[in-house]
Amino acid sequence: MPVELNHTIVAVSDRKAAAEWVAEILGLEPPTSWGPFYGVDLANGVQLDFADGGSEPVRPTHYAFLISEPEFDEIYGRIVERGVEHWADPMQSRPGEINRNDGGRGVYFLGPDGHFLEVITRPYGSGA
Repeated sequence: MPVELNHTIVAVSDRKAAAEWVAEILGLEPPTSWGPFYGVDLANGVQLDFADGGSEPVRPTHYAFLISEPEFDEIYGRIVERGVEHWADPMQSRPGEINRNDGGRGVYFLGPDGHFLEVITRPYGSGA
């Protein structure tokens, strides 16, 4: 069997609120609750399992999502409509912009607890 990512745990301060926010901004089905998690299912079978971080401060990390061009329009529309701060680059030096890396489009934005989220329409290194 080939190795595939099945799930990853996303530590947050409010698992339900964070899972709902991410599912909504990405246009995914509402999260499902099971055990200590709220799970958000992605199209490729991977699940993001949101869990309360406990007494320690949440350490933000980075999650990148490969999406289609029409999905980009929808997601970026929700980002702008909700006034979510966003950037064309990971250094946050191009605020309010998108990038056109590899002939596609991409944008970075902050999710719950400062996790750095990214949506791209082309994998890195795939285009001009």
